[in-house]
Amino acid sequence: MLKAPQILVRTLVLAASAAALLGCGQRGPLYLPTGPAAGQRATLPETLTPSSGAGTVQAPAAAASAPR
Repeated sequence: MLKAPQILVRTLVLAASAAALLGCGQRGPLYLPTGPAAGQRATLPETLTPSSGAGTVQAPAAAASAPR
């Protein structure tokens, strides 16, 4: 027969596993956005070291090269 601590540990492991599987909330495949709004977002290196790119806003490459 299982003891109370064993039941508690198994319940916590099961709950943590369910939370890990369902925690994302995104349905369907993951993707990288490529629209104009995505060009203004910070990249991972900019997020990790915000002082290196602070104050500089760059236009997306597609918008900069588009004819007017």
